[in-house]
Amino acid sequence: MKLLIRVDINTKVYVILVILIYTVTSRYLQCSHKKMQRWIRQLSVLPILLLTACAMGPDFIRPQVETAEKFRLSEMEGESIANMRWWELLQDETLQHLIRQALQENKDLKRAIASVEEFQARSRIAFMDFVPNVDYDASAPVFGTLGGFGIPGFPTPFNYFGRTTLNWEIDIWGRIRRSNEAARAELMAREENRRAIILALISAVAQSYFDLLQFDIQLDIAHRALSSWEESVAISRAQLQGGIISRLDLDQFEAERANAASRVAELERRVVQKENELSVLLGRNPVVIARRHLLTEQVIPPEVPAGLPSELLQRRPDILQAEQALAAATARIGAAKAARFPKLSITGFLGVASPALSNLLLSGSEFGVGGLGLAGPLLNAQSLGFEQRAAEAQAKQALAQYEQTILIAFKEVEDALVAIRTIGEQLKAQRQQVEALHSALRVADLRYQGGITSYVDVLLAKRNLFDAEFSLSAAQRFHLVSVVQLYNALGGGWAPENSRDHETR
Repeated sequence: MKLLIRVDINTKVYVILVILIYTVTSRYLQCSHKKMQRWIRQLSVLPILLLTACAMGPDFIRPQVETAEKFRLSEMEGESIANMRWWELLQDETLQHLIRQALQENKDLKRAIASVEEFQARSRIAFMDFVPNVDYDASAPVFGTLGGFGIPGFPTPFNYFGRTTLNWEIDIWGRIRRSNEAARAELMAREENRRAIILALISAVAQSYFDLLQFDIQLDIAHRALSSWEESVAISRAQLQGGIISRLDLDQFEAERANAASRVAELERRVVQKENELSVLLGRNPVVIARRHLLTEQVIPPEVPAGLPSELLQRRPDILQAEQALAAATARIGAAKAARFPKLSITGFLGVASPALSNLLLSGSEFGVGGLGLAGPLLNAQSLGFEQRAAEAQAKQALAQYEQTILIAFKEVEDALVAIRTIGEQLKAQRQQVEALHSALRVADLRYQGGITSYVDVLLAKRNLFDAEFSLSAAQRFHLVSVVQLYNALGGGWAPENSRDHETR
């Protein structure tokens, strides 16, 4: 057990209250009874007692975490993309408007904000344990008395009396200090949870918006495919009547037309469902979501450096939340340990009492007593020991959760980095595929019109082209989403010194 050389702010307030009460009360009672004066002067030992008292339990120290010098798949050096503001990363004005609506109206975020307010109040409640608990009560026999007796200067049900009672626990073992540490850490954890929800909300709105833009492109492709197959079916029916093609060829064209019609219906359904999902993120009933720019018109940074792994521990709100949860669990060990020791408190009451209301304030009607109280566990000491063990086990759980959160954070960053690293080559290859299939379709159509080949070659070329265009739009959307996921994984969008206004701009 070490002496508390470094005095925290709660102890300072505690000592100031002791000195203030001692000074004011001793001056007020200079002309009062000598016994009362001696009792008040004995309070002067309390500041020394507090300064030399120890706080039970371990002090929180951030666990050491080994980090590499750089991320495994990070090839670029420079300032991390996470230092960008979300409106600098996502430059689509319509998307920015949707994100601001979500930051104002999203219900999960409102709940998180209310949770922060709740724990602010709980932190203040815990702090009030440092302050003396003073109550008052009074009584007046206004309905008369029958029998009974009264002792002069002492309250009974047959007297008029007013009384003030005092109960002040002296935090010798640090129970109150540790409880306050836990309350402050829980408050900070809730604040980090609010920031985590803000970042996740920005990411979710952006990804849902990019999904909508992808569906728009694919729906346009599906409509063009359906129109093309309907034209082919009409031509095939005429050719069948002329005996140029067989019924089998017509059936194949009709099957492709039905497949295109099915895709149109599916995409129309997915568009509405995605709009409904995005509306919930915006905190609104399902509505049509406006779109201005196409998926291919979205601007993304040409370079997306990840920064240093060590920065991740200071930036990601879920890691900071887990760290504060560990700090709170560590502080509760000290509070549980201190609860096993006797509690020292200052108790007393002061008042006036008289059988007659007219004599209530006269000399001789006052009464009072003050002293020290000592209370400690006896038969329940063993259960308090188990409480301490439970607190220690909770701290171990919090430590494991903290370490697991860090592992998941690094995994998410590496996943996003490898996605961005490979999507460029994928996009290049799929664009080349689409160009090649466009050329193949033109050649197949010319060969068919020249009578060199059957229309089956045109059918296959169309089918392959439409599938490739679908895949290209999906890859374009995946590129945008990968950048947003990296931004989210790095804890982007805010820094610890930033205000809430900057976060939600």
